[in-house]
Amino acid sequence: MSIIYKVITLFLISFTLMIFVSSKTNNLMQNTIETLLKDKYIYVSDELFTYLSNSNHSELQKKIKELKFEIVEEKEHYFKASLVLYEYNTDLSEIRIIMHEDNKYLLYMRYLDDDILVIDKSQNSSFEQKKFLDYMILADILILIILSFLILKMVYPIKKISKAISKFGEGAYHLRVSATSNDEIGEVVKKFNSMASNIQDLIESRERLLRDIGHELKTPISKSKIALEMIEESKYKRILNKALSQIDEMVNELLYIEKLNSNQNRLNIEPFSSETLITEALSKLFIDDESLVNISINSSFEIKGDLNYLSIALKNLIDNALKYGTTRPVYLVAEDRKISLKSTGEPLDKPLEFYCEAFTKGDNSRTQSGYGLGLSLVQRVAHRHNFIFSYHHENGFNVFVLEM
Repeated sequence: MSIIYKVITLFLISFTLMIFVSSKTNNLMQNTIETLLKDKYIYVSDELFTYLSNSNHSELQKKIKELKFEIVEEKEHYFKASLVLYEYNTDLSEIRIIMHEDNKYLLYMRYLDDDILVIDKSQNSSFEQKKFLDYMILADILILIILSFLILKMVYPIKKISKAISKFGEGAYHLRVSATSNDEIGEVVKKFNSMASNIQDLIESRERLLRDIGHELKTPISKSKIALEMIEESKYKRILNKALSQIDEMVNELLYIEKLNSNQNRLNIEPFSSETLITEALSKLFIDDESLVNISINSSFEIKGDLNYLSIALKNLIDNALKYGTTRPVYLVAEDRKISLKSTGEPLDKPLEFYCEAFTKGDNSRTQSGYGLGLSLVQRVAHRHNFIFSYHHENGFNVFVLEM
């Protein structure tokens, strides 16, 4: 779960709890005030009813003021939309505590034909305190909302940086993140942009250097090959021709590896059959004697990938088996979404990863041609396709497996 979703989830949980607590608190205060007023009104009714029953109006009014109550004249107005909280009736008298819709609590008393409606003036302070608490809860909710938005605003650039780093790793070296603040996150954005610019400059300069080297080497190699054709056949001509072919192959593989490492070269993903891949790899190998490779397609299967790069990788595996195998032929087997190359020989004395480093060859291959780039290219092609490249030794055979 991303940070933004975590913040939103925590906000929703906190907001829900705040609303729940405020609702419960509001109900609790309302009930408390209502209970206190009800008890107070019952007590006051006992005090005032004596004066009302004796028709002693002057003393009644004096007692009302003493208790900080006041007489309400608009009886019908309050009776229309009121809820009766307490009621006591006899044949001669009646006492009622009512709550009006505007949240006012009143006491109604009647004895014979005399009646009176009074209200506690001090109840306003209780409701003001309740209202103040409601405002404080509302302020807390608003602060929670504002804090959540501020946190999201601060966290959002981190999401942008994460996406930028991901795309940058895929080869979008031109990508930059716009800085929207001067805080620590803004500093991280600036540092990322500075780092990205430096890396882009380094990669572009390295690519230009390799392209220039490749171009500069290709021209003299081609001229040398043309010149060699004009020389009579001899041992030295064959040596020179082999050396030029090796240099040409090394330049090509270096450029292929560099393109894969830089992630600049997008793979052309398309479906094709295992037979097509094998045919394309053999066409790149240029071997005169086809009997050197024994091909067994036990089960055909479809592959989704870049045919050019995968055929180069498979060509390198076949070439590697032909170079370092002690007997001929070498065996190519396709089955169960795997292509295996088997050649006789002693098991490798180091893990496969050692031989997948550029310009690395085993001790038993010093007399062989090549520059140790073949397996490195195979591993990189497999990695870019999310395929598995593995090795094991079985029954006297070194077996390299490319699992689709």
